[in-house]
Amino acid sequence: MWSLRSVAGCRRLGAAGSVAVALGGWAAGTMPARDPWGLWFPRGADTARPGVLLACAGLTLLVVAWWRYGRLIAEGAVVRVRATAATLGWWTAPLLLAPPLYSADVYSYIAQGAMVVEGHDVYRSGPNVLAPDGVGGAAAASVGGHWTDTPAPYGPVFLLLAKAVVSATGGQIVPAVLGMRLVAVAALALVFWSLLRLAPRRATAGALWLGALNPLLLVHVAGGLHNDGLMVGLLLAGTALAVRGGRWVAGSALVALAMMIKSPAALALLFIGVVVGRETSGPLIRRAAKGLLGPGAVAGAVAVGATLLAGTGFGWLRTQSVAGTIHTALSLTSDLGVALGESMYFLSGAEPDPVKRAVQAMGLTLAIALIAYLASCAARGLLDPPHALGLAFLALVALSPMVQPWYLLWAVPLLAATAWNRRTGRAVTILSAGLVYVTAPDGRTPAYGFALAVVACAIGAQLLLRRADFAAGIWLPSPRRAEDREPSRA
Repeated sequence: MWSLRSVAGCRRLGAAGSVAVALGGWAAGTMPARDPWGLWFPRGADTARPGVLLACAGLTLLVVAWWRYGRLIAEGAVVRVRATAATLGWWTAPLLLAPPLYSADVYSYIAQGAMVVEGHDVYRSGPNVLAPDGVGGAAAASVGGHWTDTPAPYGPVFLLLAKAVVSATGGQIVPAVLGMRLVAVAALALVFWSLLRLAPRRATAGALWLGALNPLLLVHVAGGLHNDGLMVGLLLAGTALAVRGGRWVAGSALVALAMMIKSPAALALLFIGVVVGRETSGPLIRRAAKGLLGPGAVAGAVAVGATLLAGTGFGWLRTQSVAGTIHTALSLTSDLGVALGESMYFLSGAEPDPVKRAVQAMGLTLAIALIAYLASCAARGLLDPPHALGLAFLALVALSPMVQPWYLLWAVPLLAATAWNRRTGRAVTILSAGLVYVTAPDGRTPAYGFALAVVACAIGAQLLLRRADFAAGIWLPSPRRAEDREPSRA
């Protein structure tokens, strides 16, 4: 039953891991402050600790099953699309009725939807304006820390979705969370559909493995309910339509909707513009103008229309820097800025914050330079535009002032579709296997999570570099590529 010599065995092992993660979440997940249904409530340290251990063990089973699944594909196994869809269903299903896992962000989403329902300006106020016994009051009470008085950094399309969920459930905490989980499942389906159209036919199995079965995606979208999943799904769909389908207007419109979830999706417009410019006939100036202005004009029109339809106003334009004020340990530029700032304070008494901000600004400047270089490579035909876009997102995440584990998902599906079994794909494979451990089921980022992530990355790198059987043969070889054997789409 647990043999890892077949796709079916990997599917069963991964499903067992998901069940363990879900059960661990019932004991140690991010519970709401109050649940009148009595389903999700803190169960005390004596129960939470075993829950954390169970969830960690489940993650490990899921990662091992996923890694081995990738080896089977890389060795040339013919894995049908239908089989991969079934595996995605098996691995996702146990998470659907679990409480929110690895993050409390969904409570912010619900509270912000309730604010829209009640007519509050979500771009000026935080969830603390909601009445404790009113619509969304339980969600507002469950919002973590400083986010209680922080304006929404999300676009109006996402707020409309959150409003619809709150309206349909009356803001009751359990039904509202499950409603947001339906949105997350739809995002997973959109990622799967887009990868089928974005990846070359003979690379479909590998692309779906890295991009759709990725434990980081399952844990933080199906489990954690992050709206990054919906942003990525729309972004991928728009890129597939524009780049592979020749429908750049429709593609740009979908990317605009992704922007109205979270603003980093706007980066895709640059690379859609590259494709438009390359496919336009005529003088260079005409091609460049159409490439630079066409997708942006379409996206701008959609953004304005969505904002007017939502009725939330254009305040989202001024709240995009909200997340950047938070220091996360995964941000290299913030860590370096803090270290340099503290050193300057120790040596000269200078305030550390200006030093931190300067280092963060330099990081973003470097990211912009790298993105421009990648766009120029795509324009000259040196890089496939979707691959260049994936690398651009990777640079943006690596050099941003705030980085969360699930931000890697901005880049992973694009790189899965274009380079799943190349060096870049293997790098994000290792990072995915490590970053899944960073966050605890209750949303904290404990020190042991980073330690486990380092261990997982080290093991993954060793398995890839040694190219030899290790730990029951769970490794991903490079000499043979899944593209050498064409899987059926049936």
